[in-house]
Amino acid sequence: DSAAAGKDSGSSSLPELSLAHAAMEQYGHSLRVKETLHKAFWDSLKEQLSASPPDYTHVIQLLQEIKENILSLLLPRHSRLRNQIEEALDMELIRQEAEHGALDIPNLTMYILGTMAMLCAPVRDEEVQRLRGVTDPVQLLREIFRVLDLMKMDMVNFTIQSLRPHLQDHSVQYEQKKFQELLAQLPSDLDHTTEWLHKAAAEVSASSLSSPSHPEVHGSPAPLLLGAVSRSSATASPMSVLNQGYMNLLRWDTALSMPTEGSDLSLQTLLMDQVRLQEIQLQVNQLTVIAAVLLVSSSVCGSTLFSSPGFVDRLKRVTKALLEGLPHTRFQAALLDISNQVHQEVSESLLQLGYPAFTSDKSASLKGQIRSIAEEDNAVRSVIEQRIHSFLSLHLSPSAQNSRSLPKGLAPIQEELLEVGHRFGSVIHHNRQVYGPYYLAILKKVLLPEAEPEAGIDSF
Repeated sequence: DSAAAGKDSGSSSLPELSLAHAAMEQYGHSLRVKETLHKAFWDSLKEQLSASPPDYTHVIQLLQEIKENILSLLLPRHSRLRNQIEEALDMELIRQEAEHGALDIPNLTMYILGTMAMLCAPVRDEEVQRLRGVTDPVQLLREIFRVLDLMKMDMVNFTIQSLRPHLQDHSVQYEQKKFQELLAQLPSDLDHTTEWLHKAAAEVSASSLSSPSHPEVHGSPAPLLLGAVSRSSATASPMSVLNQGYMNLLRWDTALSMPTEGSDLSLQTLLMDQVRLQEIQLQVNQLTVIAAVLLVSSSVCGSTLFSSPGFVDRLKRVTKALLEGLPHTRFQAALLDISNQVHQEVSESLLQLGYPAFTSDKSASLKGQIRSIAEEDNAVRSVIEQRIHSFLSLHLSPSAQNSRSLPKGLAPIQEELLEVGHRFGSVIHHNRQVYGPYYLAILKKVLLPEAEPEAGIDSF
């Protein structure tokens, strides 16, 4: 039966695949047709302007479109500028000038460029200025349309940025409403989320008991800095527990398992963020290995070779390429290839710089130390992982997301780490906004099991 079901499932997928393939072919065909029509239009325009006397039919159409595009960029308060544009680009007057062969295209385009310069974002100033040097009228009109499209996109982005706070508020309310509807259909309530927070609370509590002056959880001290354990009692703060739970999502042994049909959801409150968190976790794991490989290589190769121009970038590029797209369960095999490639890069660099080649023992040491990074108790990887998590924990607080202070040994991956930190902070901030009330209700029971429901904890 299962085989038959699989066969039926596969058969039912074939028409969908065929439709998708046909759609892609149709899309490609449409693009080719569009490109052909555009080229034909501009070729026709060139012929019209080269005729004697010139034919301004297409030019008038283009000027009308340019005028409409410029007017669409104006804000309601630009009434005076709107009147000026209507007067300078009076289409009826332009048609009369064209009929009498007196249409001054250079003068019109200079006015258009001047208006564009007033309206464009600073990032477009250089492009608009460059258009002033274009003498071919056909090429100039074509470029004006291109830059106007960019300006319209700038306006859309500006509008989105202005509306972003309102859109985010609406998104939070919408997700909360939909999640409440989903929650009513779940037989298990929020038991997985409760278990996740129970574990985080136990870790925070154990850490505070083992090291009260410097709280630390499995090598990740920074999450507790954002919501320290209370000094007046043994009760952890809700923020410290929630932050610890978020940081646990980045561990190598943490599985954000995707839900399957008919099964309970794993961490119900992370359902909407699972894919992004999995991508971040993969990036963090890869950056951990890259930084560990570079640290080991630096230790074995010495500062002279490691400081040679381009050497670190080459090692980083090789390592990153061999890890691309791999889950951490396949890092052991990847590190075998990485060790060989790094050794090859080292050997070639030594030869180019005129240094003696590594002895067989030193070569074996370099390869062995790189391969051992995959081991669960590898000290180098553990230190790098702790430092990366420490840095990323700062991004759990919106006020700290601009931090660029990197722990020692992470400079080679600074750019990538800052990007990951920003993504991680954005996902967590939104998740906390949406599901904060649910987390708070759970943490009241976890942290104050004997207290009255209304007592003890009111907010993060």
